Amino acid sequence: MKIIRIPVAMSLLLFVAACVTINVYFPAEAAVKAADRIILDVYGEQPAAPVAPVEPQSRLHSNEARFTRHALLDWFISPAHANADLSVNTPAIQQLTASMEARHKQLAPYYTSGAIGMTRNGEITLRDQKLVPLKDRNAVKSLLSKENEDRSALYREIASANGHPEWEPEIRNTFAKRWVSNAPAGWWYMNTQGSWVQK
Repeated sequence: MKIIRIPVAMSLLLFVAACVTINVYFPAEAAVKAADRIILDVYGEQPAAPVAPVEPQSRLHSNEARFTRHALLDWFISPAHANADLSVNTPAIQQLTASMEARHKQLAPYYTSGAIGMTRNGEITLRDQKLVPLKDRNAVKSLLSKENEDRSALYREIASANGHPEWEPEIRNTFAKRWVSNAPAGWWYMNTQGSWVQK
């Protein structure tokens, strides 16, 4: 019996050692570049200055957790890290971007007046309806609704187009920050505490 167990155990050990684990992390730097490219197309502007990418906190926590849970397993199984790139060149993404770009021309005066502002979740909302003439309020609310639908569809489509639907919250979070970073001075946005701040 002992003779049979040793070859089985050795075979299992060799099999485990030969396995390679591929960890595909959310490509934060690529997401920032993709978001900036799309946002600048929508805004119709050029970047004022290059911006350093920010590593999302969720990746840091997942790395710490992975290390503590899998340190021993990684000793047996060699991890290979796949560097993912973020593709944003699908027809659906291009169509959503074009739609938002056309709509932005109508929204821009309301950003400038402070009537609308950017939320923490990558959308826009009516910040102060008193700054919108009564006759235009329904039209502005309709524009906001269509814009938020397109933004949500954009975040979802980018995640799906890259084969990682689970990335949608991180893509949304990246865009939420980049909409504000690329916005002109004077526009309003909601800070992390939920208060309105003028850029």
